[in-house]
Amino acid sequence: QVQLVESGGGLVQTGGSLRLSCAASGRTFSMYGMGWFRQAPGKEREFVAHITWSLGSPFYSDSVRGRFNICRDTAKNTVYLQMNSLKPEDTAVYSCAARLRVGSGYDFWGQGIQVTVSS
Repeated sequence: QVQLVESGGGLVQTGGSLRLSCAASGRTFSMYGMGWFRQAPGKEREFVAHITWSLGSPFYSDSVRGRFNICRDTAKNTVYLQMNSLKPEDTAVYSCAARLRVGSGYDFWGQGIQVTVSS
């Protein structure tokens, strides 16, 4: 089992920045990678970014590439999502997730954290 706890959300103005953190505990040594997802009211959950745990290789959705940056600190078992140039359409509940195997779905999820971008 892997437990995930997000932090760092809140309210920010358009053009501002926020950094989300996701602390993992438990069987973190078995993780293949971690990702961030978001869900806005009335919309389906959307992939945001992913990073492989061992090599730190990132991957982004088109909607955030160039504005968001994902990184991880293996010593702290924490993944970060630096969000810059935020837009009102970035408003959503952001959740982190852990994947144990390449090519599989995400096995563990955090509880989610609210990010609100005011116009």
